[in-house]
Amino acid sequence: MVRFIGEYTGKVDDKGRLVLPSAFKCAVAEEKDLKFVIRKDIFENCLEMFTYREWERQSEEIKARLDFLNRQHSLFWREYMRDCAVVEPDPKVGRISVPRKLLESIGVEKEVVFAGNDFKIEIWAAEKFGNSALGEEEFTALAASIPDSK
Repeated sequence: MVRFIGEYTGKVDDKGRLVLPSAFKCAVAEEKDLKFVIRKDIFENCLEMFTYREWERQSEEIKARLDFLNRQHSLFWREYMRDCAVVEPDPKVGRISVPRKLLESIGVEKEVVFAGNDFKIEIWAAEKFGNSALGEEEFTALAASIPDSK
């Protein structure tokens, strides 16, 4: 399983293309037919980018929990799949073309932050990324609220 770690800045060109950070390119170097799925995060004002393999795994896990004869489940799934994009980095530079609609949905103008989040990459408008961090006290309280696995 691919793991993404670290934060990297990048610039969006006029065609909505971003260059995938070299650390992330190295993490997926052995993947054949490398594709990513990008979608708007449900809870945060950022984009989520998954390897296609991870996207398939998570989508199947979510679908297994849904009853498509239940209207709420069907509506959830439709919205979950809305505005997803499959992107393939070009082999030379590692550029990806992110649909303008997705970039606009998170307020990207020129600069982004790629934030590795283990099994996915988050793409943030650079101005908003710093504001998304929790304060130390809030993070400590959140950590204390997570139950032990014992």
